[in-house]
Order: sequence, then C-alpha cells, then structure tokens
Amino acid sequence: MNRDTIIGFVLIALVLIGFSWYNQPSAEQMEAMRKEDSIAAVMKENAEKKQKAEAAAKKAEAESAKEDSTALFFGALNGSEEDIVLKNQKVELTFSTKGGTMTKAIIKNFTDKNGNKDVTLFDKQDQRMNFLLSGKQDNIITQDLYFTPSNISDSTVTMTAQASDGGSIVLDYLLGPDHLLHFSLTANGLGGMFAPTYKEMDIEWNGHSRQQEKGFYFENRYTALFYKEAQGGSTDNLSETEDKTKTIEETLDWVAFRNQFFSAALISKDNFSGGSTLASVQDPKESGYLKQFDAKLRTAFDPSGQKPSQFEMYIGPNDFRLIQSVEKQSQFGKDLDLEQLVNLGWWLFRLINRWFTLYVFDWLASWGFPMGIVLILITLLLKAITFPMVKKSYMSSAKMRVLKPKLDEATKQYDKPEDQMKKQQAMMQLYSQYGVSPLSGCLPMLIQMPIWIAMFWFVPNAIQLRGQSFLWMEDLATYDPIISWNSHIWGIGDHLSLSCLLFCGSNILYSWFTMRQQKDQMVGAQAEQMKYMQYMMYLMPLMFFFMFNDYSSGLNFYYFISLFFSSIIMWTLRKTTNDEKLLAILEARFKENKNNPKKKTGGLAARLEAMQKQAEELQRQRMNQQKK
Repeated sequence: MNRDTIIGFVLIALVLIGFSWYNQPSAEQMEAMRKEDSIAAVMKENAEKKQKAEAAAKKAEAESAKEDSTALFFGALNGSEEDIVLKNQKVELTFSTKGGTMTKAIIKNFTDKNGNKDVTLFDKQDQRMNFLLSGKQDNIITQDLYFTPSNISDSTVTMTAQASDGGSIVLDYLLGPDHLLHFSLTANGLGGMFAPTYKEMDIEWNGHSRQQEKGFYFENRYTALFYKEAQGGSTDNLSETEDKTKTIEETLDWVAFRNQFFSAALISKDNFSGGSTLASVQDPKESGYLKQFDAKLRTAFDPSGQKPSQFEMYIGPNDFRLIQSVEKQSQFGKDLDLEQLVNLGWWLFRLINRWFTLYVFDWLASWGFPMGIVLILITLLLKAITFPMVKKSYMSSAKMRVLKPKLDEATKQYDKPEDQMKKQQAMMQLYSQYGVSPLSGCLPMLIQMPIWIAMFWFVPNAIQLRGQSFLWMEDLATYDPIISWNSHIWGIGDHLSLSCLLFCGSNILYSWFTMRQQKDQMVGAQAEQMKYMQYMMYLMPLMFFFMFNDYSSGLNFYYFISLFFSSIIMWTLRKTTNDEKLLAILEARFKENKNNPKKKTGGLAARLEAMQKQAEELQRQRMNQQKK
C-alpha cells in the first residue's frame, strides 16, 4: 500500500464527512430547532397565528352558513361525528363523517418507539385533508360538511354529503389488500352551481410528522416532503434541514409526507396541476414531532358528475420491494416510481444499492440470519470480491518497500529542492526497470469508495434493520448509547454511541497498519511529508466520531467490521509476504529488462521524463535570454 492508497482512503473519509455534513443540520439550524426564540421560530409563530386566523375566519363563515337556511348544503352543515374503520392485515384506517376524509392511519406489525405493537402514522390531531369547490354563489368546503356513510365493510365505505336540491358530494373509498387506498370524489346533480369553465378543484393536505424513532436529529435528516413530476419526470423533495416553501410549476403525479421509515403518498389519476405550493416547517425536539407539512394542490374536476376525480394513497413502510409490489395494484397505469421514497443515494450509489446491495441483502435475509449477521456477511462478501485488487495493491507497496534501499542509492545525489523533478524521474525510471507500478495501489480504494458511500445511504434507510437487535445493539436503525445525559452538546448530542467508538477505534487500527507500512517505502523528503499525512490519518477517527455518533448503530457496525477485516487482511498479507523472494523476482525482472535495451520507458515514468525535458528546455531558453 502506498501514498496513493492513503490518498484514496482520505478521499473516502472526506466524501463521507461531506455527505454527513450535507445531511445534517448546521449549528445554526440545530439551534433554531432547539430554541423557539430563533428567527425560524418567530416565522413559524407568525405562520401559526395566520393559520389560526384563517381557521377562525373559516369557522365564522361556517357558523354563518349554518344560520343561512338558503345555503345549498345547509342540511349537511349540522350532524354528529362518527368514525368508520377500514382495515386489512397491513393497515387500519379511520374515516370521520365530519369532513368525510381519513383522520387516523395505523401501520400494523411495526413496533413504535414506545413499545406499542403498531405504528400510528397520524391521527386527527396530526393530519387533515380538505377538498374545496368554488361555485358561482356558494363554495363547497368538505371539512365543514357532515357525510352519511353507506356501503360499509372492512374494505369499503361511501361518504355522501346531501345538498338541498337533491345533489350530493360523494367520496368512495376502497382499501386494497396491502397498503394502497383507492378513492374518488364525485359531484352529483350540481352542474348548475359551477361556471362552465370550472374544471379544477383545490385540495389542502396538511400533516404533522410524528417522531417515530429514538433519535430525533437522525430521523429528522431523513424526513421530508417528496413529490414526483408527471410523465416520467424526476423525484425531488423539500429541504430536510430548514423551513422551506416552494411553488412547483410542473404537473405532479404524487406528493408524499415521508418519515425515515414510513410514508403517506397522495396520487392523482389526472395529475396535480402546475402551481402546487408545498411547505415544510421544522419542529423543536421537545414537541414529539419532526416537521409540519403543507400541500396546496389542484386537480381535474368534472362538475357534471360523469367523471369522478380519482386518487390513490400509499400508507406504509419505506420498503423498496414492498412499494414495488404495491405499485402494481395501482389502477392508473402510470410509472409512479414510488420506490424513490426509499433514499438509496445519488445516481451512482443508487445504482450500486439498487442492483447489488438490495439483492445481496434480500438473499442473505431470506436465509433467516439476524440482521447483524447479514451486515457481517455483506462485509465478508465485499472483502472477497475486492481481495484480488487489495492484494495487488499490497504487493505493489511491498515491491516499493523492498526496493527502498536501491531508491535511496539512486536518488541520494538529488537532495536540492530544484532537483525534485530529477529525483522523481529517477525513481520512476527505477520502478519501470523493476516492473513496479506505484499507481496500482490506488485502484482498490477507487473501487471500494463508491461501495462505502453506497452503504452510507443504504443502511440508514433499510427498514429491515428497524427494531432488530444484535449483540449489545437494541435497534440497528438508531444509535446504541453506553452513556446518556439530558442536555444536547453540539457535535456529540446527548449520548456516546458504542458502535461509533468501535468504528473510530478500528479506523485508528487501520491507520496504524497503513502508516507502519508506508514508512517502509518512503524516500528522502517523502518521509517528512508522511508525518503530516500521519497526523491527518489519526485525526480522521476524531472527525468520524463527531459525524457518526448520532448515526444508526447498523451503519457504524458495518464500518467497524469493514475496517477490522481490512486490518486483518493487511496483517495477514504482511506476515505471508517473503521480502527476500519478492526482491529476487524483481531482480530477475530487472535483468530481463536490462538485456532488452529496445524496451522503452512507458507510463508515468515516460511522462515525467517528458516533463523533465520540457523543464530543462524552458530553463535553457531563460538562460539564453538572460545572456542577451
């Protein structure tokens, strides 16, 4: 292993740190979440005041309408609230006759952070959906209406709000066998109350994202409002780390309120028109919530009642395979791409996770192994795949180590700073004569870097790890504290994670092996440069600690196992390499090349030689000009 290998490893570290920094709130943002007196909190307070004012105005309007006996839906403005429950083996959904929409969603067979056997994604305090129809004289606001339920079963219910002239607003719900809810809105006999050009209705969807996992800040990084552009467009999301309001000019297939492991996604058959307004507001840690989501949407509406406005809603876990299977139940014939709710990383890392990690993970999990064992086996598999390249890298480093005395002898006359180019050229020339490539050491790192980063995305989003214990780790999806305290310390949080400490410890061990090996092959000024590289290598574990202490124990455990096995591989290769035999092989190759004078220098040595000639020519030209 040589300097290029170390540089590759440092690049991995820097990229991981960059990703971690990118995905976590800044100090100011964390302070804003923690303290209500920040600018964001003030803006939030003002927004809440505005919302309350609007709600009060709507309430006053509704009360006024109740007193207006001439209102089209006067009879539907009064009634008693009743809950209707649709359920299957996967979800339990509650609908209220007041407003006619869903007020509670329970996802079964997933234990919540308090130990309850099911996860409550939201209830009537957290979520509200409202349909608004603008008539020529009256506006229909579904949340103000009382609906009459009919056609009730475990999977179906019809909600009807009756108008005084015989017309009605009908909401039909059908719960599929898994996590997909089909529903529609139809206006019957109300064509006369709308303008001839009225072809769209408004939808207001508000959600308060509950904290479902133990680690607030970690879960908050992966909680966001997602949306998908129609007609094969891309999927995007609002910022995970700051308050954000955005108007989307493109038409949309769906909008989703996503937690780290669970989502609610609203899908429109006729798309959501351009101009949708989406908003996300941070919640403080102590609230029990993560973010407030708000979506103001518009979609097709047929006033004649001949064509219902059709929707689907996914309510379930962020499980890549499950979402793929559920999506096939959609009746809209669209490529919804709902599996994008599972964040597998940017395009290159997503490809790795999509076509390698997922398949390996599913295959190993199908054998019934504990999830901790699955992570170990994935590590061993990756080490087995990359071992030939790692061995090649080590042998390149070992060759340079046994050639060090010859390098010292060949370059001892180039001690002056102005002779460094000549020194490098002499080294490359000698490497070329002995058939050694100093650049071969960086290849394994370049191969392993995308895998490391891909796992950085995969593990925190793997719902299969949620709630799974292994050894001392109670939940592989969150941190594993050995010490906790009540206050939040910036950069550390409120705990010390054992898996993070082990990861940092294995990093120190790997760095020690790397530095020990590197010292044996450094020549001249390179040895001095190595000291600074050594400081960097030993500083990295400290940086990793501050970045990963709040991350999932599964991710830290994977990195710990990976670096531990890397250290073992390096130690084994060192013990099994016979330096005398290796030097004899190199000497034989040197004689072969020496006996073949027609063989030309190639590769890096040739480029350095050309650069040296150019430098010498430039120096000669400068000297000639000075003489003139």
